[in-house]
Amino acid sequence: MLTTIEQKDVLMNCLKILHLPTVRECYEDQAEEARREELSYEQYLLEVMEREREVRRQNRIIRLLRQSKLPLEKTMDTFDRKRLPRTVNAHIDVLLEGSFIDRTENVLAFGNPGSGKTHLLCAIGQELIYQGRRVLFTPCSLLVQDLLIAKRDLKLKRVLGRLSKYDALIIDDIGYVQQNREEMEVLFVLLAERYERGSVMLTSNLPFSKWEKIFKDPMTTAAAIDRLVHHSVILELNLPSYRLEESNKGRRKKKTASPTGKTGISTGKKRE
Repeated sequence: MLTTIEQKDVLMNCLKILHLPTVRECYEDQAEEARREELSYEQYLLEVMEREREVRRQNRIIRLLRQSKLPLEKTMDTFDRKRLPRTVNAHIDVLLEGSFIDRTENVLAFGNPGSGKTHLLCAIGQELIYQGRRVLFTPCSLLVQDLLIAKRDLKLKRVLGRLSKYDALIIDDIGYVQQNREEMEVLFVLLAERYERGSVMLTSNLPFSKWEKIFKDPMTTAAAIDRLVHHSVILELNLPSYRLEESNKGRRKKKTASPTGKTGISTGKKRE
């Protein structure tokens, strides 16, 4: 029969082989607590395994957030939903549940510059990650350049395969920089590849009526729009620029604070 020390050594070795680091750290303290509270063997086992599961969940979220390349300051807590129309807010409530991912639906956010499109989709993206979903954020211009490089190096299929592993792909500012025909082609290939296989979440300052500027060809434009709109939620954020509103508030505060009513603009040398 094994001694207490030998039992501990064997147990620690088993937990190490089974990759249960949290159980390895907490099982003794939990055992003492179980004895004090007279818990059953099953209750004790449940406690230590729930600790292991929760730590793994937290570590997975940290890893997914890092891999997502999302701007982590753009959260739902820092997004002003009071500015949005009631219909858009209703859509957001549904999107935050995350079931649109299971249906491989797309989310298309349109609006003026500064209306909060990027912030909103990034915030939804973070909530999806907390649910265990894989999300990737990328500016459209950077994505297109990466796809062009992959095509040049005969690695486009491999890159598309890697992107297909994400539940949601957030493409920011599609159409902000006008693509040439070659850039348009790789972007269309990506959208076609994800059609009914994975969700696309994108922002654009351009309405669909002006998307020929992006895809250069009427037939390709129609095909791209068709793939995106089929199974999609469209968010119209026709709002004033949030950045401009905040800037105006800041100027009004400065003017109010000035005893002379002047803006207090300095003409002196700028500090380094």
